[in-house]
Amino acid sequence: MPTIAFAAPYLPGKIEADRAALIACRSGELKDGYEGSRGRAGITREEVFIQSTPMGDMAVVFIEADDLEKAFGTLGKSDDPFDVWFRDLIRDVHGISLEDGMPLPEHVLHFDTSE
Repeated sequence: MPTIAFAAPYLPGKIEADRAALIACRSGELKDGYEGSRGRAGITREEVFIQSTPMGDMAVVFIEADDLEKAFGTLGKSDDPFDVWFRDLIRDVHGISLEDGMPLPEHVLHFDTSE
């Protein structure tokens, strides 16, 4: 299954807003919208970690999907109200416009004993 991981720095003062939104997606009032969004995008697994670094706090994101290009395209272009809200959140807390696409990281190392 194709996977991708990337880091997204937080804009100043935005970490708590993101944390609250992600908790609401995981187990709160946004859970149904979040799960529907990821289903439409074909995302089968998503993990988000908050990492403190000397350069500031960052969200470390891991996504698994059969078609990563389709997944990011859906998240960036969908008119579904949850997806529009999610794009606004990402722009507000990270300064990233999913509508414009984002450069994906270079994959430089893979190790898996199950292969």
